[in-house]
Order: sequence, then structure tokens, then C-alpha cells
Amino acid sequence: MEKYVIGLDYGTDSARALVVDAETGDILGASVKHYPRWMKGLYCDPKINQWRQHPKDYLEVLEFIVTDALSQCAPDVAKNVVGIAFDTTGSTPAFTDESGTPLAMLPEFAENPDAMFVLWKDHTAVQEAAEINAKCKTSPIDYSMYVGGVYSAEWLWSKAMHILRQSPEVAAKAYSIVEYCEWLPAVLTGVKHVKDIVRSRCAQGHKAMWNEKWGGLPPEEFLAGLDPRLAGFRARLFEDTSTADQPVGHLTQEWADRLGLSTDVVVAGGAFDCHMGAVGAGVTPNTLVRVIGTSTCDIMVASYEEIGDKCIRGICGQVDGSVIPGMIGLEAGQSSFGDVYAMFRRILEWPLRNLAGLTDEELEKACDKILPALEKEAGKIPLEESTMIATDWINGRRTPDANQLLQGTITGFTLATTAPMIYRALVESTAFGTKAIVDRFTEEGIRIETVIGIGGIALKSPFVMQTMSDVIGRPIKVCNTDQACALGAAMFAATAAGVYRRVEDAIAVMNSGFSKEYVPDPKRTQAYAELYKHYQSLGRFTEENLYR
Repeated sequence: MEKYVIGLDYGTDSARALVVDAETGDILGASVKHYPRWMKGLYCDPKINQWRQHPKDYLEVLEFIVTDALSQCAPDVAKNVVGIAFDTTGSTPAFTDESGTPLAMLPEFAENPDAMFVLWKDHTAVQEAAEINAKCKTSPIDYSMYVGGVYSAEWLWSKAMHILRQSPEVAAKAYSIVEYCEWLPAVLTGVKHVKDIVRSRCAQGHKAMWNEKWGGLPPEEFLAGLDPRLAGFRARLFEDTSTADQPVGHLTQEWADRLGLSTDVVVAGGAFDCHMGAVGAGVTPNTLVRVIGTSTCDIMVASYEEIGDKCIRGICGQVDGSVIPGMIGLEAGQSSFGDVYAMFRRILEWPLRNLAGLTDEELEKACDKILPALEKEAGKIPLEESTMIATDWINGRRTPDANQLLQGTITGFTLATTAPMIYRALVESTAFGTKAIVDRFTEEGIRIETVIGIGGIALKSPFVMQTMSDVIGRPIKVCNTDQACALGAAMFAATAAGVYRRVEDAIAVMNSGFSKEYVPDPKRTQAYAELYKHYQSLGRFTEENLYR
């Protein structure tokens, strides 16, 4: 019997489904849908870095993308789907009631942003992150040691503290906390109590300081010592976590009917998009996989022997089994990458949107031409004329050494400055941010032999990718699919359903290969090494003088 799996990738703006032949890796159907409330900008306030998503958005798109993807396949495919798996953004937590239902699903909290999922890019908890870091450094055990030694405003406990402090009504009702990648599998398998939600090793290890070394989550006295409002949550959460290759249950009859599948379908454990994306890209030891989108996540795996007793400074965690079970998963990243270019595009769109008097169709066509035109012209500027330097911190810094208070800076304006010059500087800034991550890994003794890029930018932007290759001085392979995260989820679905014994076996068969390889120009690499020193100098000035 032929076997098929469904990989579900829940990104920042939209969710996508892939129907995949589990025995060949062939993609038979695909569908993408934007979250309706998110696209209207509801519940978000960019001025204060508040980014919230309603759980109904996630459920409403699910039925559409699965049934739409299956409609592209032969009629017998749906009957032979054996597994389904989710990846999601993270850390994206929400408070729940005792049943494990996010509070925003309850009528009294339906319009309360603090009762919704707090998206990864939400930076409202900067103060709380600072308090966690201070307490970690004075605690007998530094519970941040395996998350790079710096706890982030983007992560679970910072966000939980912030919501409990600012929203008494949520604090009064909140029973527990769930990560987005844990909640969706729980919904599909009919979990009725929060204690029965299978917890993600990936999410909790990287973002909640879960580690077997100290018995799971940080102890009650540590959490309650941060804020009395956190008292009791640890006991109502969990002790153990599970890797994403393990099944968490089967589809309920309700969801089997809604999705056009059977109740025999195995639901795999959830994990973060970048971690499953690395699997979809074929990650192996000494390979850095760059998941390039609005931000980046940089994922590696390493053997227990290579890591030993190392605590790698300034990254986003080293977690046993967070990527491939049986290996240590390493995560780093940039808080903004594609968002840097999108910000500049919005600036240039202003006169078109406010002064040009274009129809909606004309306006969108004109705006869509901005970045391709900038890329073309920026590529013509000789490197020796690339005198502008920018930092890539327009949404704070994730790695190395998280600091969400930082903002972007740019220098080198003259009366001759043009929009393509500025764009080139912004592209170079994101490449310099990449180099900072690569350098941190190598400084900490982690060997990088191969770099893989995945995502839309990797496939569609030769100028960005060539610049990155020149700056880091390493070849970059580009994954052959722009759906590597969903493909990785499909690999976990196939493993959980028993088609493969190990995730590595699924990778060997189901990978998509590579479409292109960018090779660095030695002369440009040498020139960029000098410009990188200016990037570092501007970064030090920014951090030391502007944001104390």
C-alpha cells in the first residue's frame, strides 16, 4: 500500500500544507492561506512591538489548506494518509484554562490580545527578560546556561510574566501555558485536559529553560521568586518533554471528518518551523542551515561527543533532540532579515500610497516592483563604492547575545546617496549579521563545513545570497524547495507513523536536493572583511552610546 503524509508549516503570516509521498518525497499537493485576522492587523501594535495572533486564525486556515492540498491529488491519496505533523513559529505561547484551551477561545476573552498567542516577534517583555537574566546570574544554578546565557524577550517566561503583570483578568483565569506547536496536535487528537498535552522538547528546551540536568523546568522557588504571579504554574505544566518523531495520538473523528482523512492517521509531536525546516533541508553534523524569512533561524546538529560539557555563549539554545533525536540541536538567528528589506520598501512606498493617486491594482503592481528594481541596481554598484554601513538590528538582536532593546543604525550618507546604495547597505548588514553568527559558532569550537539556505529569499534573491556567501567566505547551497519547513514536518509525520525508523532515514529518501550553490569570490571576501570591522565598530558605538 502506498503511504502519504501531510506536513503543516505555520509561519508568521500564513500556513501551508504539503501532501507528500512518504516513500519517495514527491510533493503531490500544496496549499497556502493567510491568517484572516492577522492580515487585517488586528490585536497588534507595532509602535510598542506587540504582535498577537488569535487561535481561531490557526484553526480556520487548517481545514482549508489540508482539503485544498488533497484536492490536487488522486482520489485514493486521502485514504492512504498515515501521518500528519505541525511546525510553528516560536516561542509563541498562550495562557490556557484547565482544559488546555487558549483563553482567547473563551467568549469573555475573545477580543483580549493578552489572552491570545504571543507571537515570537513580540518584544513587549524586554523588562521581564532583563529580570530573568539578573536572577539567573545570582542563582546557584544559571538556568540560562543552555540557552546561550542570555534569556530573551522573545521567549516563554518573559512573555508569561509580562502578560500576568499587565492583565489581571487573564492572570485570574490562567491555569497553564501552551506553546502553539503543542496546542495544534492536542486539538487534532482531542486532548481534554492540559496535563495530557504532549510537550515539545524543541519548544521547552530552547525557550523555557527545560533541561534534564535540573529536573525539567526551573524549580518553583526560582519562578515564584521572579514574580509571585508565576507561583503554581510549574506544577500545572509538565515534567517531561517529547521529541517530534514520536506520535502524540490519532485524529479524532471530528477532525478526520473535517479534513477528509481517517482516524487511523497518526499525529506527530510539534516543533518549531526552523528546526523542522533544517530537517527538510537535510541537516547533518557540521552543516549550518539558514532558514531565511522575515527573520532567520540558524540550525545545526552536533554529536554528544562534540558538545561535551560546552555551554555555547550567546546562541538560542543547545537542546538534546530538538532537531534530530540522538543529537544536540543548536539554534541561533537574526531577529530581522527579510523584515529589514520590507521596512525599506514601506518607506519607499509612502509617496506612491499617499500622493500618486493610483488605483489599488496600479498601486500594488508598482509596489511589487520596488525590491526587484533595487536589487538589480544595487548589484551594479562597485564594492569599493559601497561606503554606507548599517546594522541589522531593526527588531533587536537575537544572536550573538540577545538584546531586544537595540535598534538599527546606518551611517555614510552623502548628497550623492541613492536608494540602491541604501538597499545595498541593508543587504550587507544582514550578511554581516550572518557572519557574526558563523563566527560565534566557530569561536565556540563548532565546526561549519556546509551552509544551506532555505526559504523564499534563498530561492529568489541572487544578490542577497551572493553577498552573504562573499561576506562569510563560504559556499551556500540553496534547497530545491521553498517549502522545506513543511517538507521537514512531513518527514517527522512519516517517522511518527512508522514509515521510517529514524528521522535520518526519512531525510535520506524524502529530501528535495539543491537547486543552486553560491561560491564566494576571494577578492570580495577580503574586501568585506575590512567592511565588517566597520560594521562591528558601528555596532559597538550603537550599543554602548545609544541604548544603555
